[in-house]
Amino acid sequence: MIRRIVLSLFFVFISLPLIANDVELNPDHPQRYVVKKGDTLWDISGMFLKYPWHWPDIWYVNPQIENPHLIYPGDELSLVWRDGRPMLELNRGQRTVKLSPQVRETLLDKPIPTIPLSAIGPFLSKPKVVGAEVLDNAPYVVASADERLISGSGDYVYARGVQNDDVNDYSVFRGGKVYTDPETDEILGYEAIYTGDATVVTPGDPAKVDLTYTNREVQIGDRLLEVEEDDYDLNFIPRSPAEAMNGRIISVFDGVSQVGQYQIVVINLGVRDGLETGHVLSVFQAGDTVRDQVTQQPDDVVTLPDEHAGEAMVFKTYEKVSYAIVMKATRAIHLLDKVKSAP
Repeated sequence: MIRRIVLSLFFVFISLPLIANDVELNPDHPQRYVVKKGDTLWDISGMFLKYPWHWPDIWYVNPQIENPHLIYPGDELSLVWRDGRPMLELNRGQRTVKLSPQVRETLLDKPIPTIPLSAIGPFLSKPKVVGAEVLDNAPYVVASADERLISGSGDYVYARGVQNDDVNDYSVFRGGKVYTDPETDEILGYEAIYTGDATVVTPGDPAKVDLTYTNREVQIGDRLLEVEEDDYDLNFIPRSPAEAMNGRIISVFDGVSQVGQYQIVVINLGVRDGLETGHVLSVFQAGDTVRDQVTQQPDDVVTLPDEHAGEAMVFKTYEKVSYAIVMKATRAIHLLDKVKSAP
């Protein structure tokens, strides 16, 4: 009996390091950290963890704290151990102030975002991905008020297809890249390039439309799409997908040939594949296929192994494609490089 107890304790003790090692801490992690304005959840995760997307594995949700998944400046995070596992506890800092003589409280700060808003802000509402039928069926600019070929802010244009009298405000888009799956040749969507904002002044066919703002010239043939509400959420949690993901980078913004940190890419995975905002994908530089110069045989080729090149986090999803931001680049990342579920 004693021998069984001793053996049981032995197996418990040797298993504890394995449990604790499920999550690898950053060797230089702090024991406590007070959240500051300007922090992001990804940065704080990297302080405590070797792999920031393992954050859900150490986050201790205290039900006594309102919105425990949101972290605010002034909050204190403490690293503790529970049942042999590292956990992060949240102590809510002072975030309110009482105004006299009124009896009310005003929040001083907003919760910190997961990633920098400055890096992804323009991609949350523009540009966007649409199906071919959306652009084909949308109202379009048919002429300018003074027969110009291009128009800008403050100009009037005429548009056909404006049939909803309850909608006056539109965003103006132009058809851009065709997103195609590199392996199946399936058309995944069309890039709609944002060119400005417009308001219907006089309904009809055509309708007279005022260009209230433009960031580039508006041309005949540009499409009008109803303005969408800014309902995006920046407080998603970085994590690895539950299911295995395998895809490729199919587009790179800003016209660069090599991608670095905080640059935006389009991948050929979307909602239909189970991808969600916050999912972290490892990026692999696709191995080149080269001819074996030793054998001197023209058809003797070998494909070099893929090399890990960094991590990217998904921040906006569509049905068949998604936008991701490169959070870390250990080597150059290129168009058609592979993406897989982060470990």
